[in-house]
Amino acid sequence: MPRPLWAGAISFGLVTIPVKIVSATEDHDVHFHRVHLADMGRVRTRKVCELDDQVVSQDEIGKGYEVSTGETVTVTDEELEQMPLPTAKAIEIVAFIDAGSIDPVRISDSYYLAADGQVAAKPYTLLRKALERSSKVAVAKFAWHGRERLGLLRIREGAIVLHSMKWPDEVRNPQELAPRAVEVGEEEIEQALQLADRMTIEDLAGFHDEYRQALEDIIAAKSEGKPLPSPAGGEEKGKGEVVDLMAALNASVKAAKDSRGEDGEDATVHEMRPAKKAGGRTAPAKKKAASSKTAAAKKTTARSSSAKKATGRKTAAKKRSAS
Repeated sequence: MPRPLWAGAISFGLVTIPVKIVSATEDHDVHFHRVHLADMGRVRTRKVCELDDQVVSQDEIGKGYEVSTGETVTVTDEELEQMPLPTAKAIEIVAFIDAGSIDPVRISDSYYLAADGQVAAKPYTLLRKALERSSKVAVAKFAWHGRERLGLLRIREGAIVLHSMKWPDEVRNPQELAPRAVEVGEEEIEQALQLADRMTIEDLAGFHDEYRQALEDIIAAKSEGKPLPSPAGGEEKGKGEVVDLMAALNASVKAAKDSRGEDGEDATVHEMRPAKKAGGRTAPAKKKAASSKTAAAKKTTARSSSAKKATGRKTAAKKRSAS
């Protein structure tokens, strides 16, 4: 089991559940050291006092808050631990809420809550089963790393998960970032939905970090004295390039079908989008196919008559020039 990051208890009404917080994720990023390029020596960050320009050790550093210009108040770790907060050493469940009402933008880090000792087994299981049989999640408050936080408790594969959440006033209003109002046709919306259907998958298990893999390949090549991997091909689109939305959607749907090994015929959304009768009912597929063939026949007839007329005009012109 990973090293516990915090030990306390879940407070659920009069029920107390001793738990430990364990990180639910792992960091697989490639981390670099800062080095002096001339001799590869490590470059360290020194903690220097700005008043006397002296390097300060960790035991000489404390927490300070500037209440006004030139006036700073220090706060010790002991004073923080003795604050009169019910959440100081407890994850206090304060409410329950429908799981679907949580805005994902508010969810931050995720942790597993492990039962701390045999005494925690029964109340831990009780809370887990109650959440499993409900469509709700538990809203909790807890103090950690020098501040009180809002949390969310839910179940994942038999374990209670704690999601750290942003407070309501910590989420910016996105309205100022939204683009100006534009008109989007129903046909374009239906094409986008058709593309979403083609791209729907069962889970995310097949995804992996290609950037990290490419970075590891570069490091391996340099450490072995081999040539660096060739850069990936492909042309980048200009930032201000105007895109034909309908054509792009149709091409995307065809590419999605091809990637799944489906028949490439009738890949455009125009062919797949069902026609609608009055009253919102969908017309039968055969009728739609027949109408498509009729339209195609009309276009062919129109092109043939246009070609005949053009040939007639050319013949008349030759006769006049000959006479």
